[in-house]
Amino acid sequence: MAAGGLSRSERKAAERVRRLREEQQRERLRQVSRILRKAAAERSAEEGRLLAESEDLVTELQGRSRRREGLKRRQEEVCDDPDELRRKVRELASAVRNARYLVVYTGAGISTAASIPDYRGPNGVWTLLQKGRSVSSAADLSEAEPTLTHMSIMRLHEQKLVQHVVSQNCDGLHLRSGLPRTAISELHGNMYIEVCTSCIPNREYVRVFDVTERTALHRHQTGRTCHKCGAQLRDTIVHFGERGTLRQPLNWEAAMEAASKADTILCLGSSLKVLKKYPCLWCMTKPPSRRPKLYIVNLQWTPKDDWAALKLHGKCDDVMQLLMDELGLEIPLYNRCQDPIFSMATPLRADEEGSHNRKSLCRNREEAPPEDRSTPLSSAAILGGWFGRGCAKRAKRKKAT
Repeated sequence: MAAGGLSRSERKAAERVRRLREEQQRERLRQVSRILRKAAAERSAEEGRLLAESEDLVTELQGRSRRREGLKRRQEEVCDDPDELRRKVRELASAVRNARYLVVYTGAGISTAASIPDYRGPNGVWTLLQKGRSVSSAADLSEAEPTLTHMSIMRLHEQKLVQHVVSQNCDGLHLRSGLPRTAISELHGNMYIEVCTSCIPNREYVRVFDVTERTALHRHQTGRTCHKCGAQLRDTIVHFGERGTLRQPLNWEAAMEAASKADTILCLGSSLKVLKKYPCLWCMTKPPSRRPKLYIVNLQWTPKDDWAALKLHGKCDDVMQLLMDELGLEIPLYNRCQDPIFSMATPLRADEEGSHNRKSLCRNREEAPPEDRSTPLSSAAILGGWFGRGCAKRAKRKKAT
């Protein structure tokens, strides 16, 4: 035995005492928890004494309960009543008219009307994965088309009421709505774009199919090669846990410049749980009085609600329809025949024709291959390679720990 130290038997005895105390504490915690679940009138005198003697445990358990309830409330979807929503939209319309530099931040909530699930809603990808459920029931993304919200944003930009759009979405629907490339920052990539990073500057290939079929977290090669230098092409997706380094289509430079110029920011369909982590988008270095006014449209709580000048609880399409009516602007209808992706796309070479198994976009149904033409629009269950991959890996890591 070392001088001043404990013998092996003494250390073992001390460890047994420590474990016994921990088990007694856990049992007491379980007892107090069971008692607290009872109504006060149903508790016995002995149970009342136990609660009185365990004030610290009662406080801890009540705190846990409040936090659970708070988290549950934050996940609930809330809708403003029609009159309240119209009143708020009038206020939003005034802000849009008076804004000197309006930037729109968009999340998955603007694409749910195109049958693309969001991430954190009740049936969102992240929510389902956390519950251990499958997300494979989503519609074929090749059938998704720009929604009323996408087309409204395009018209607002056309009318110079919106200066820039910063999107978390990978679905390419802003691009397909007709919004100019220079006006979009797709921070997490675009499922229709693959790039050659060996070429300087990087060479982009816009495709009419989802290029992410073979890609995943930290694995971005698509299996095709650059037509100029022969190097492997990679997708542009930024998964959960990754840092985007591509200049385009992420367009971070324009996003940061737009945020620095903005006097008004409109957030549509985003939980903001990811966007809040980008301080450069919120002008946090400026004093509060000089930061942009923030307007949020989302059914659930967001971490920026307390900063917002106005929070509208409603579906994005409903709010944007009311807003465009209030502004007196007609919302253009999406026309697949005029979808700009077809003029941007680089066709596959003959030796690349078998390089993917995803449906290709067609200007109209008649152009589709016979096997695609006969498939009902809602029957496919094909997700993008990018869809939920980072979420799934992160969920597995959490479970393992």
